[in-house]
Amino acid sequence: MQYPRLVVTGAAGQLGRALIAAAPAAGAGEVLALGRADLDITDPAAAAALLRRGDVVINCAAYTAVDRAETEAAAAFAVNGTGPAVLATACAEIGADLIHVSTDYVFDGTGTAPYEPSDPTGPTSVYGRSKLAGEQAVLALAPAAVVVRTAWVYTGDQRDFVATMRRLEGERDTVTVVDDQIGSPTYAPDLAAGLLELAARLPGRAHPIPPILHATNGGSASWYELARAVFTELGADPGRVRPCTSDEYPSPVRRPAYSVLSPRAWSAAGLTPLRDWRAAVHAAVLAARPGARAGHDG
Repeated sequence: MQYPRLVVTGAAGQLGRALIAAAPAAGAGEVLALGRADLDITDPAAAAALLRRGDVVINCAAYTAVDRAETEAAAAFAVNGTGPAVLATACAEIGADLIHVSTDYVFDGTGTAPYEPSDPTGPTSVYGRSKLAGEQAVLALAPAAVVVRTAWVYTGDQRDFVATMRRLEGERDTVTVVDDQIGSPTYAPDLAAGLLELAARLPGRAHPIPPILHATNGGSASWYELARAVFTELGADPGRVRPCTSDEYPSPVRRPAYSVLSPRAWSAAGLTPLRDWRAAVHAAVLAARPGARAGHDG
């Protein structure tokens, strides 16, 4: 299904770039890619001037410096709270659809089973609270919008965790990684494909879509397990990755100990489940090799 125009905010980020790359093959017509220099999402007049009736907006713009947010709360809330509110207001007034990308950090991380979209939130960091504020604003100001929470997003070729493990494998004999934080590693191109499938469903709404969905690669892992998987895909000895606790890795933010997101609502809405995280890591490492064709997944 085609829609008049796909608008991607945060287009210079890893998810934004993956969306732009995948949009033509997914059937998107015109694509408007908006980086920070193109649109200040906290500016209502600027947002209203750029949007058209019938647009499908995917908001990937976010303040993602989790540690720095503790001392830059105003900046985090501006981008993660005010910005989504501005976009939601503009979309509702103009008649555009909105998909807002959020995070596992809206939960407190004390769970023991995958979080459902309806589970109580309880962010423990400024970053998490700012993202929750954005969710709440979007759903209050644009009731037809869809919030999609995801987690542990990477491409493998930028400055993300998988890319860092690829680099460290060639630089160090051993690498020490925390083993007491469990989450849902998510390959940006896989998430992009899911968001584009969702975007194609919004115009017309032949079937109802829940206001909040979770989209991650299948399964769960600790950062330690993810690092070992990267080493294995590189043909390196995964035994070179050593486990440690979060207490041994000082941080100004207490990261969620458990933040696995349940895909149940996503699948129930008729959307294609994202593949298992191990298969996604294989694809990411393969695609990041020098000379690899962009998007090749083996």
